[in-house]
Amino acid sequence: MNILVLAEHNNSELKSSSLSVIKAASEIGQNIDVLVVGSACDDVANKLVGVKDIKKIIVVDDQEYLNPIAEFISPILISLADNYSHILAPATTFGKNIMPRVAALLDVAQISDIIKVENEDTFVRPIYAGNALATVQSSDSKKIITVRPTSFDPVSTEGGSAEIEKLSFNVENKNVEFIKREETKSDRPELGTARVVISGGRGLGSAENFSLLNDIADKLNAAVGASRAAVDAGYVSNDSQVGQTGKVVVPDLYIAVGISGAIQHLAGMKESKIIVAINKDEEAPIFNVADYGLCADLFEALPQLSSELDKLNTIQK
Repeated sequence: MNILVLAEHNNSELKSSSLSVIKAASEIGQNIDVLVVGSACDDVANKLVGVKDIKKIIVVDDQEYLNPIAEFISPILISLADNYSHILAPATTFGKNIMPRVAALLDVAQISDIIKVENEDTFVRPIYAGNALATVQSSDSKKIITVRPTSFDPVSTEGGSAEIEKLSFNVENKNVEFIKREETKSDRPELGTARVVISGGRGLGSAENFSLLNDIADKLNAAVGASRAAVDAGYVSNDSQVGQTGKVVVPDLYIAVGISGAIQHLAGMKESKIIVAINKDEEAPIFNVADYGLCADLFEALPQLSSELDKLNTIQK
């Protein structure tokens, strides 16, 4: 039984989601290879060399793969599929874009967003917005799987000695062309992997009022998220969305500000270790999952919180 993991990266840095997928793969079997597709991505491959669980790193390095286009990457996976019983990728925008295409081309069912490995053909995944867990068993000869990164601890990148194999692959799909990438640049931690997340909802009232969250996020070294209602209202971009149709986060601390707690949002954050909710509606569903709740006007509570954080930082200095 051989397993292939598709690594997520930005050509210079390996995403921690990939290390979590390798952990999931190690719970399936021991013969694990990792595929790195990109341009000038040697640093990514070298980072993976130290992972103990990896046997081989297959690198496809070409300018054509500067951007992770599914139509270009999926044929590479298909060409390698005969050598593997399982192909895994993170259940992120990256993995969700590529793996359904691979499953369709191989004519097998994809197993999506797994959070636990029972054995080599049986997995646990959330359904109904995380309100139930389904144990699924696959009889397909090829298991195409996306893994929820927050459900598996990242493996260490030290102590291993994986070999690197260079592979050439020509892009045949000329009907697809990369136009441009639009993404939000931030010095804050990545939303999906941050230890502290502060999210705002429609209760903030405007995009300008998200500056209240940004101020606190800077003091806590936190990522800033949002509910779908806030995204739909145009307060923030959709890459900040937490929930069933956004990102799933499991930080040590999640602060929900002005978020009512719709089931779709809870699906993306209710596994957080500690949840703090600030809402002026004492009947808001968010309080049902919160470890600590403050029923207050956020426009009064947030400045007070910011002031207390300033005092704490002054004492620590």
